[in-house]
Amino acid sequence: MLTKEELPACPVATTVNLIGNKWKLLILRDLLMGTKRFGELRKGVTGISQKVLTDNLRALEEDGIVLRAIFAEVPPRVEYSLSELGETLRPIIDVMGEWGTAYKARFAKPKTKKG
Repeated sequence: MLTKEELPACPVATTVNLIGNKWKLLILRDLLMGTKRFGELRKGVTGISQKVLTDNLRALEEDGIVLRAIFAEVPPRVEYSLSELGETLRPIIDVMGEWGTAYKARFAKPKTKKG
C-alpha cells in the first residue's frame, strides 16, 4: 500500500494506480457479483495465471479493496470479497461496462449492401 505521500497528486492517476491494470479490473468485476474462492476467480478471469492472480489479490487486499477470509477447515477454505471501500468502486466499474457495451455496439451494426 502506498503512503499518502507516495500517491500521485492527480486523483485519476491514484485510481489508475490502484485498479488500473487489466487483471485487477477483471478480478473486481467478478467480486462485484459476490464472494468468490480462488478457483472461481481463476476460472472467471480467463487467461490469468495462478501467480498473477495471487499477486493481484494480495495487492488489492493490501490496498484495502479486497477482503480475504480464511476458514479453519481441512482443506483450508479461502474466500475473497470486496471491502466496504471496494464496494465504492461499483459505480465506476458499472459505467466502464456500459461504455464498453455501447462502444462494441457502435461497431457491431450490420453494414448495408450497396447497389
